[in-house]
Amino acid sequence: MQLIDKPLLDSITLLAQQSPRLRMNYNFHQDLNDKVQRLLNAMEPGTVLPVHRHPHTDEIYVILRGKLDVHAYNDQKEHIATYRLDPKEGKFGISMPAGSWHNVEVLEAGTVIFELKEGPYAPLEKDDIMEV
Repeated sequence: MQLIDKPLLDSITLLAQQSPRLRMNYNFHQDLNDKVQRLLNAMEPGTVLPVHRHPHTDEIYVILRGKLDVHAYNDQKEHIATYRLDPKEGKFGISMPAGSWHNVEVLEAGTVIFELKEGPYAPLEKDDIMEV
C-alpha cells in the first residue's frame, strides 16, 4: 500500500523542480506493460507538453493540488476548448476519450495530478503529436 499524502507530493514536486523538463512521474504500476498505468505527475509552470493524443486509450486526470488548463484541439489543429482544473474552484478532473488531441498548461507551482490510462505504456508516435 502507498499513502498519497503531502510528504509524497512534496518529494515528487521537488524532483520536478530540479528536472530540466519541470515534471516528474511517480508510478504506482509495477511495469510499463501493466494493463493500467497509474501515476502521479508533478508539473511546474513552464513545462512543455506537446499537443498529442493517445489513439487507443482513454485518459483521466484528477488534480490533487495546484492549477492547470487542459487545452483541446480538433483534427484541423484548431483550439476548441480549455478546461481549468482547480480544486479551489471545485473542478477536480477530466476524462478524455481515446484519440482526443490535448495538452496542458501548468498555472501554479506545486501542481500534481493523478493520471490513469490503459496500458501497456506506448511512447507517442510521430502521428500522435500535433504541431500547432
